[in-house]
Amino acid sequence: MIRSVESSPHASAPVLAAYSYCETVTGQQARNFAYGIRLLPTPKRRAMSALYAFSRRVDDIGDGALDDDVKAARLEDTRALLTRVRAGEVDEDDTDPVAVALAHTARAFPVPLGGLDELIDGVLMDVRGETYETWDDLKTYCRCVAGAIGRLSLGVFGTEPGARGAERAPEYADTLGLALQLTNILRDVREDAEGGRTYLPADDLAKFGCSAGFDGPKPPEGSDFAGLVHFEVRRARTLFAEGYRLLPLLDRRSGACVAAMAGIYRRLLDRIERDPEAVLRGRVSLPGREKAFVAVRGLSGLDARHVSRRAVRRHT
Repeated sequence: MIRSVESSPHASAPVLAAYSYCETVTGQQARNFAYGIRLLPTPKRRAMSALYAFSRRVDDIGDGALDDDVKAARLEDTRALLTRVRAGEVDEDDTDPVAVALAHTARAFPVPLGGLDELIDGVLMDVRGETYETWDDLKTYCRCVAGAIGRLSLGVFGTEPGARGAERAPEYADTLGLALQLTNILRDVREDAEGGRTYLPADDLAKFGCSAGFDGPKPPEGSDFAGLVHFEVRRARTLFAEGYRLLPLLDRRSGACVAAMAGIYRRLLDRIERDPEAVLRGRVSLPGREKAFVAVRGLSGLDARHVSRRAVRRHT
């Protein structure tokens, strides 16, 4: 069982300022994520913001315009900072607010900080320009950049005392991260192509005649782009179905947070499925009112109860 620490260490003024900085970064740069964590109690919301702000720093290095060798060096510097956080060597008056907030989070909650090392490893894959021949290859990358974030988040959420099957919570959190990342990959396929990156497995691209890539608002000539998208959507839905088994293991507000974030991405997946070529014309997104509906649904516990009922049916 994974229990979060509800009575977090006293937060001094410098720590509160560091958390405030992290929450600002989260609100400005991760609207879907920020929408979900609003549903958490304050200590957990702050902790999730600290995890996001550190992760954002890592991603920004990978996505920036620096030379690859400079990026790699910056990522190793960030890993060294993480080592300092893990060793308890970051003081409250440190000049880096993200490090201060992350250090406080690591004292307040049992977060597996090694997941942030995995994130750095995944971004290094981007820096090296790695491509993926098979889904198993891509899963390795997705586990680094998204599955690890799911497991880190679980350290903040914790599991409900006595929850049946709680020992599998990290596995479900990891799988849900894979589902979110595959949805991201589908949504950003044109943007990534313009940046010189291809994430979808090469064997899937070849199967549907899309090996030429996506450099415009139209699919490659003679390809079955819709078939490719629908194939990947089915894969993502399978991952969502498995990952959603996490929800009944969480307390109400943590479950609502996860259901809100995952629900937004599931609805993005629905939109992509209905109009596959939309991802080649621009960024697919949800209006605010639809996100609000997803949040209300999460707070109501509908998704968690639905998953629980399915689990009961499987065992009867």
